[in-house]
Amino acid sequence: MSRTPRSGAARIGNRVAAGDMDRVADDALKTLVHNHGYHTGMWEAVLGQLRDLPAERRRELAHAIADRFPAVGDNPHDRGNALALYAMAARGLDEDPLAAERHRTLADLGRRHTLWIRARIDLVVEAELTAGRSLPPEFVATLRRTAQDAYCYKETSALAKQLTEPALNVGEAWAEQALRDATAPDWQALLVHAATATTAKPTARWEKRARVLVGALGAERVRESVVSWFTLVGRPRTLPLELDQYEGHLNDAYDPFNAVALRGLAWTLSLLPPHPGTARALGALVETSLKKVAGLGPRNPKVANAGVVSLARIEGEPALAELARLATRVIYKGTAKLIDTALAERAAALGLSREEIEELAVPAYGLTGVGSAEHRLGEATALLEVEGTRARLTWRNAAGKAVKSVPAAVRRDHAEELKELKAAVKDIDKMLSAQSERLDRQFLARRTWAYGTWRERYLDHPLVGTLARRLLWTVDGTPAGYADEALRTLDGTPVTAGEEVRLWHPAGQEPADVLAWRDWLERHAITQPFKQAHREVYLLTDAERATGTYSNRFAAHVLRQHQFQSLAAIRGWRSQLRLAVDDEASPATRELPEWGLRAEYWIHGDGGDDFTGITESGSFLRLRTDQVRFYPIDAPENSAHCCGGEYSMWLRDGEDPVEPLPLSEIPPLVLSEVLRDVDLFVGVASVGNDPTWQDGGPDGRYREYWTSYGFGELNQSAETRRALLERLIPRLAIADRCAVEGRFLHVKGERHTYKIHLGSGNILMTPNDQYLCIVPKSGTATAQGTGYLPFEGDRTLAVILSKAMLLADDLKITDPTILSQL
Repeated sequence: MSRTPRSGAARIGNRVAAGDMDRVADDALKTLVHNHGYHTGMWEAVLGQLRDLPAERRRELAHAIADRFPAVGDNPHDRGNALALYAMAARGLDEDPLAAERHRTLADLGRRHTLWIRARIDLVVEAELTAGRSLPPEFVATLRRTAQDAYCYKETSALAKQLTEPALNVGEAWAEQALRDATAPDWQALLVHAATATTAKPTARWEKRARVLVGALGAERVRESVVSWFTLVGRPRTLPLELDQYEGHLNDAYDPFNAVALRGLAWTLSLLPPHPGTARALGALVETSLKKVAGLGPRNPKVANAGVVSLARIEGEPALAELARLATRVIYKGTAKLIDTALAERAAALGLSREEIEELAVPAYGLTGVGSAEHRLGEATALLEVEGTRARLTWRNAAGKAVKSVPAAVRRDHAEELKELKAAVKDIDKMLSAQSERLDRQFLARRTWAYGTWRERYLDHPLVGTLARRLLWTVDGTPAGYADEALRTLDGTPVTAGEEVRLWHPAGQEPADVLAWRDWLERHAITQPFKQAHREVYLLTDAERATGTYSNRFAAHVLRQHQFQSLAAIRGWRSQLRLAVDDEASPATRELPEWGLRAEYWIHGDGGDDFTGITESGSFLRLRTDQVRFYPIDAPENSAHCCGGEYSMWLRDGEDPVEPLPLSEIPPLVLSEVLRDVDLFVGVASVGNDPTWQDGGPDGRYREYWTSYGFGELNQSAETRRALLERLIPRLAIADRCAVEGRFLHVKGERHTYKIHLGSGNILMTPNDQYLCIVPKSGTATAQGTGYLPFEGDRTLAVILSKAMLLADDLKITDPTILSQL
């Protein structure tokens, strides 16, 4: 009794022996196509049986496959597998009945990110090239991306390496512009060489070849072209890919083949003479490459790292300034470490500290006075002025009269200078933001300056001075602020000399003195770049004295994890992304080497009972919060399971456990600043701030928390906001319609009276405290018509004020989503 062969390969072998090519075609298509190529181990076995068939048998098989091809369907991967079988059978034959299908399938595969990594698409490509047709460039891009997978067939990988045209993959704006610009052989050679940048840093051999190619083209031509291409990096794909569900948001990521070329072009810029535009372009490339893609993380850290490596190799102030700026912005651990190393090496070479190199790295950007400059361009004058944390460019004509737009003569005769001025405005905006964040983190740095050094690097610096003159300082222990063109004490006495300067902090100050400085700022209409005189001070509570070694002040909150992780990194905390895996993670940690302390904020992933709070990549969408503790900086780390559970200290090599420090022993400034950070995390990342979560989020599981947070007791930040609104409201045009009462700002409209919660910005309205959902637009909120504000950066305050302005005149509301609720 005969037995049916178990494997597809054995069954096909029997059909081949019997000479039944129709059955061979049926079985081969079923085994290798209708199973979507999953039986990958059979490819070689099947192809080996077909490869040595006589030409006549292969002709029969080729026609049999061609007859059955319409039944394969429209999936381009399945058609590709079928065409690979067909190509093997039709090799060397004159007939080619599937030529048109082959060309169409290759074009369709060009809309995919990658091919089945264990498919023999090289056979299809060989047949197409033999037919005398060139490959669609979109397909070449797909093939190259596929070849980067370690599990790809070696034949496919080898084929991809042989395809040198086009030099870059199509589908990305920057690459297509480069292909249009770089048509000459020398340019093509440079692009091809850039695509060989597969190491972490340029090798001597790679660099030698790059220098030769740059020499042939000219350094300035290369710089102008590469910098212009870099401005297009990160733009939406020109050829969006058709992605499977598991491929997520790959359309928002870099093409991996082109990413290698980007790395090489970044290295190439470091070989050119220093230029401000080069540093600017590399800094932008780093930030663009670290922008996160849902489900994938940063777009391409390797390209970002290449930008940092190149900046570190370039001499001069602009490159150093970009590194210093990036140090305040980059939160991706690997790239941040590279930046830190580059700055430390530059500081060591100059015999300076890391802090000093960051201070000296801030350029003036053409400013001649503190926050201002005049540039004469022909008969017109450009005025570059810093207002708050933004730069502004205005114009005067030959008569000295202000004009609204750039004079035509300037556009015509001074295009290059105009371009640099506009670039300087953007650079100033970025650097002001970075320097403001750096200064805001100086309270815990215990930084002091000699008076003369401080004046040079801060108060009188053309750029940093615009921030420093809006802050309060202590000179030899005496508080002072800048007003009326001089540094002055509270009573107006000028301070012209001293020994030691520190950044002033309200912790430890008498309440009356703090209030006096707030009045002083208001009297001089000074808006501070961040909260300083109005900064929250967190004092030890009775509950914390009772617990002794930990604070529960910010426990039992539900935070959006990814927003929390970004905030934590910006504020100098180290926190691992919580994944739904069987692993442990340390708490969110901030090390304070100047104080010999380590602060910990205990957090746990929260995926819900049905795990709906977990992304496709396995990370938790939300966190639950627990205690804040302090340890000596060298104490062993605590850890807990990513999905929840008790924290415990991980001991090794005979280490003894270290107890947390009593909160009463933590310096008041340290305690206040750490708790302020944690309050910020909760205040910004809490799901209680989301006005669309009235129903409690997924399955309503957070309804109780949302209600208690969104309308509950005020935290310290909200209390500060309350005190400020009590002073601010009487000066508003809607003052007669507003009143601060308890936890709410009450606003009397024509339709209803509204209560805006001072912590979350959520709204209740009469009658019966009905909830009103108003979702602020994304980005930084602004409140027009509110006049003077004593500090920048409180988005919730701006949201509250803008909602108050809207609701006070509720008869003019036209938004249908709001009107339907009124």
